[in-house]
Order: sequence, then structure tokens, then C-alpha cells
Amino acid sequence: MKFLSNPFLIFLLGLTSLTAQRSYEAVARSIGISSMDEFREFLSLPNDASNPDQITANISWVKAQLQALDFEVNMLETSSLPLLLANLKVKKGTPTIALYMHLDGQAVDGSQWNQENPYQAVLKVKRDAAYEEISWDKLQGNAIEDYRIFARSSADDKGPFVMLLTALKYLKSERKDPAFNLKLILDFEEEQSSPGLPVAVKKYKDQLLADLLLILDGPVHSSGKPTLVFGNRGIATLTLTTFGPLMPQHSGHYGNYLPNPALDLSKILASMKDDQGRVVIPGFYEGIVLDAAAKKILEGVPAEEKAIKERTQTKRNDLVGNTYQESIQYPSLNIRGMQSGWIGKDARTIIPATATAEMDIRLVLESDPYKLIEGVKQHLIGMGYTVLDHEPNREERMSLDRIIQMNSKVAYPAFRTATESKEGIWLNQLLSEYYKESPVIIRTSGGSVPISPFVSELGVPAIGLPTVNLDNNQHSPNENLRVGNYFTGIESFLALLTTKF
Repeated sequence: MKFLSNPFLIFLLGLTSLTAQRSYEAVARSIGISSMDEFREFLSLPNDASNPDQITANISWVKAQLQALDFEVNMLETSSLPLLLANLKVKKGTPTIALYMHLDGQAVDGSQWNQENPYQAVLKVKRDAAYEEISWDKLQGNAIEDYRIFARSSADDKGPFVMLLTALKYLKSERKDPAFNLKLILDFEEEQSSPGLPVAVKKYKDQLLADLLLILDGPVHSSGKPTLVFGNRGIATLTLTTFGPLMPQHSGHYGNYLPNPALDLSKILASMKDDQGRVVIPGFYEGIVLDAAAKKILEGVPAEEKAIKERTQTKRNDLVGNTYQESIQYPSLNIRGMQSGWIGKDARTIIPATATAEMDIRLVLESDPYKLIEGVKQHLIGMGYTVLDHEPNREERMSLDRIIQMNSKVAYPAFRTATESKEGIWLNQLLSEYYKESPVIIRTSGGSVPISPFVSELGVPAIGLPTVNLDNNQHSPNENLRVGNYFTGIESFLALLTTKF
């Protein structure tokens, strides 16, 4: 043991130990920079799921990339757009981990983006309160982690796919195989609620089976720490329309006389919640009990209320739960859009003919979506409305005092995997040992992914491994991915792919 007294040897041992902490950090940064042109090429392909021609181009790009990595690629036909299933068999008898991603994106309104084309990625840096475009050559510098890549789907969800692709290409260049068999499940209509997925899971059950399903979608915790997500809320949608005169009428002639559907709808919506933002429809929160074990998990998440309020510039918040994490353990009732008459420079002095609200209900595991929807219907009936599933005809308009059209759809339910499952313990240990700190454990994420059919139909445990920055403007104009998250995502995937399951 005498050699340990040598200060230089102690320094070298310390340096080696430090390097071992993040063995892929430097290489992830290097290959991340090298992969940027490829990432930009993929982002340049428009990917609105409502346009099948756009999706076809994305499928072709992805197939070529995966086949070059020796994946066996198959298209699984569904009632709408196909799923892409890619298998990389490393060794017979080795466990198989499936990775779910979606490669479609939200539609874009170019007029709301601070760049010429939302599909042509630009690199930006924050100066004062605004982001300014800079040359891609700046990535050859040192302090580049806080630069942002602005483009549709940069974070949701093409970014994580290219992170994985980059990690796999590196392993192949090093003549290394992943530590387990891989099954990639790529969804091209997730932003349309994946209408073909539930039936496809049943139809292709044998091909989709795996020992674990990892969801490569969504943001890490606001602290930026490694994060594991053990559940996601499901989603149902509602459309409510109230009716006034058959055609818009002059507000001077008919104001104070004809009913205004916008006012009626406003009263209806306001009646659904109290002043603290809690839904007052009976039974809406029925069945949700947060026991001591659940509260311990929620309390283990670093506080994020201050960061959320600062980022969104809001002072008050709804009081469904005592904390942000507690609030998303309950179903939510949200108004996602409203329309009636005209506004702004097109405003007119009329009584509108109709008023419409688009709503969504985020579901939790304990929720029965059909009961929640029925609860909304009964609430409307209790307010004196006749609820129709169609636009009223003349006879209905002339015989009924209050009419509302209600249409609903359950896209998919929620799921949740036990945080103490063997799969959860493995992932927790993997990230803890690699990053030398415990990951943030999220019991249920606020967002929705169409994973529940895999859990319910196949019995496959599902866990989210998010990589992108929380403030990525997901689904909104000026979507972006932090460069540092791109590097760390590649690093996390290298650690994952080289760890025995």
C-alpha cells in the first residue's frame, strides 16, 4: 500500500475515478456535434400527420437510417397511418427492450414563428430576454450547451430519435452491440391521438411483445436532472356548441332580445369550476386517493412551482392539489380553444349564431373516462339544456329553450407502472450509478402518450426516459431543443445501451 502515498498517483487515481463517472460525456458531445447536419436534414422534412405525403417522406428517411444499422424494418398497417417496427436482434435468449417514439409533429402556423421556415432549423442563443440567431459554426466553440435548436419537432419527438440514432451509430463504429435486443416502435400519428394504435396492438401482439417498453418522449424535470416517468395521463376530448339565431344578427336591432350563444357558453364553462380551479361536477375526482407511499414519491420530486410560475409568468395557480406534482395526479378539465363571431380587425356588431368550446379531459389511472364525460353531460342537463349529438334542426330549435351540441371521444386511457417494479429499480440504479445522483422519479406525468394499449393488452411494463428541456415550447410556435440536452440524451442512451438488463 506504500505507493498510495505518492501524491501524483493519488491525483491520477482521482482523475481516473472522475472520468469513470461520466465515461460517455466527452464522446457524446463530439458525436452530437458531428450528427448535427443529419439532425437538421431530418427536421427539414415536414411531418404533419394530417398530411400523409409528408409522413411518407419521413418514413423513407427513417427506414434508410435503421437499415444501415442492420435493423429489420417492417411496416405494420393500421386503420390509418402505419406503425414502423424495427428489430435489432443481438443474441437469442437475451431480453428485449422496446423503445416507443413518435415522429409526427404538430401543425405549424409560420406567422407565429420567429424564423422564416419552422422546418428549417436555426441555432439561437439567448441575449437579454430574447433569442438571437447565430451561425451553426458556433457549435465548434466551448460553452455551447445553452444554445437552442429551433424547429418543429426538434424536441417533440425527432430530437430523441436522432439522439438514439447517434448513440447506435457510435456503438457500431466501435464494433459494439447493445446489451439487449432492441425493438423500435415508431408512431407517425401520435399528435392525432394515434387512432390506429389500439387495434394494431391487438393485431400485431406477437410482434410487439417485449420485456420492457421505454417511452422516449417528453421533457426532463425542470431541475435538468436525469428523470424517470412511471405514468402518463390519458386523454379524452369534448366539443360543446351553443346556438343563438340561425344567422348572425345585428346587435343594435336584436341586442336585449335574442339570446347570445357566446354568453350562454361562457356561463356553462364558468359553472364547471370553482374560483380555485377545482371541477365541481359530482364524481369528477372520485377514486383518487394519495396514500403515504404515493405522497412520499411526490414529495421526493424537487419543488418546481417557482420555476413554473417564472417561466409562464403567472402569479396564481389552481388549487386542485397542494403542489404541482400532486395536482397532476387528478383528472383535469381544460378549455383548449373557443370560437364565436369575429374578433380584432374583423370584429362585427352582431349577435353570433353559435359559440364553440374545444375541451380536453386529462385522465388518470383511477378515472373512468366515460363516467367523466357522462358527468359533464348531466351537468349540462342540470342547467336546463337539452344535449344533442348533432346540429339542431328547425323543429328542435323551435321547441327547445336551451340547446347544446356535445360530441366526445376517448383517445386512450392513462397508465402507471410501479416505481418499485424490477424494471424501475434497474433503470433507477443505471442512472444513479452513471450520473452519481439519483434520478427524479415522476409517478405520473401531466402529458399523454398512447401507451396504455401496450400495458393493458401485452402486459408490458412501460417507463418514460425523457431527455429534452422542459421549456421547449412543445406543441407551440418556436419549439426548441437545448443543445446540452441533445448531448446528454446521447450520453444517456449510450449508458442505457451498454448496460445489461
